Order: sequence, then structure tokens, then C-alpha cells
Amino acid sequence: MAKPVNKTAETPKSTTELEADIRRLQADIEKLTRQLAEAGEQHIGAAKRAAAEGVEQLRQKGEAAMESLSGNARDIEAQVVASVREKPMTALAVAVGIGFLFALLSRR
Repeated sequence: MAKPVNKTAETPKSTTELEADIRRLQADIEKLTRQLAEAGEQHIGAAKRAAAEGVEQLRQKGEAAMESLSGNARDIEAQVVASVREKPMTALAVAVGIGFLFALLSRR
């Protein structure tokens, strides 16, 4: 760090002393700049890691939701197949009724 300037000194500093002070200040500024850059890089790295972890968690949740929906769809399909096998005439009547309703709605 730079030496504090003695304001009570009566003799002014020589040119060489001032140049030495300026060099020390430049060195201090360079050191601080490097430290700030390193700190910034560390924060960026931490933010990237946190974002990657968040993406991975969202991906896992999405896959779990898809598996759950797929399982539910398979269960519903199995129930419909079982119902049609048990009562084929009722299933046919329901299908005709739904088709008739769709036909009425599509005319308008």
C-alpha cells in the first residue's frame, strides 16, 4: 500500500519520491484489479453451478411428471379396454352418442 502523505512536513517531496509513490499506487491499483477480477470469476462460477443444478432438478421433475402421466394414461386405457370387453354393446352405444354430439357441434 502507499505510504500516507505527511501533511505537517514542511519540505516538499522530491521528484524521485513522488515517482516512487506513483509506482506504488499503480502497483496497488493493479493488485486490486486482479483481486476484483478473481472475485468476479468465482461468483460467476458459483452462479453457473447453481443454474446447472437448477436445470438438472427441473429436468428430473419433468421426467417424473411424464412417467406419472404415462402411467395414468396406461391405467385409463386398461380400464377402458376392460369396460369394453365386459359390456361391448354399452361401449358401442356410448361411442355412437359421442360421435353424434361431435357431428352436431361441428355443423355450427
